[in-house]
Amino acid sequence: MATRDRQNATLALAHALSAAERGLPVIPLSPSKLPALRSPHRGEAEPVLCRGECGLPGHGVHDATTDPAGVRALFAAAPWATGYGIACGRPPHHLIGIDLDTKSSTDSVAALQDLALRHLFTIPETVTVLTPSGGRHLWLTGPPDVVVPNSASRLAPGIDVRGAGGYLVGPGSVSAHGAYRLAPGTAELSPAPCPRALLRLVTPPARLRHPTQAGPARPAQGHGLVQFVLAAHEGQRNTRLFWAACRAYENGFGDELADALTEAAVHTGLTEREARATIASAERLTSGRRR
Repeated sequence: MATRDRQNATLALAHALSAAERGLPVIPLSPSKLPALRSPHRGEAEPVLCRGECGLPGHGVHDATTDPAGVRALFAAAPWATGYGIACGRPPHHLIGIDLDTKSSTDSVAALQDLALRHLFTIPETVTVLTPSGGRHLWLTGPPDVVVPNSASRLAPGIDVRGAGGYLVGPGSVSAHGAYRLAPGTAELSPAPCPRALLRLVTPPARLRHPTQAGPARPAQGHGLVQFVLAAHEGQRNTRLFWAACRAYENGFGDELADALTEAAVHTGLTEREARATIASAERLTSGRRR
């Protein structure tokens, strides 16, 4: 490994440990900005449902941790990592990333300001990371009972959202295209709460419920999804519940399985309110896909 690569790797680990100390779960990233560790399940038949239960690293954002020993172990397994990712949607911050891109012909900063004017919210002063391409990432925090999905240009061209299951490239990371750095004047800030109007925009609208015709349940599929939620460890509970609920709604029996999924999630340590909110977010997301 070249001297500069070793320096970048050392700095990436230092920045990742600093972020973890502030309660931000991190993973090592390669210069391509992708998770540095390859999946231990490559070559296995799809779908692969493991999110780290096998005990091996290489599960992308599901590896993210705030434990210093865990962070060091991940970087030791990926000495080529030159950056780190910060998992969004995870406690205690429940981070939401607003990615203002510069690759499109649209001025994404102006587009966000236009949204703020039309929907009557103020863009708060918050942690802001400048990207090598000239874009910026705004860090916001969300309420624990709202699951914000990832989206690309759904709000407006050039505005991406990083939520549950996504990650942001952390400041101090070095990619193949350059370094990520904190914007002047934001280093001492904490992530600001997401304005309510903006939170409504980044969360898919609720779908009106229609009475479902009574019919036979699907116990085999439903049982598997419930067991998948029951197997969740701390740090995986919301993600597993969200994934299972999405699959249930996509296959047409989400409403029938909602109570069982809620009970399973409560068994793993979530509150009923958190579980119901996560399931509702999965319903809203999948309803948009089915339209």
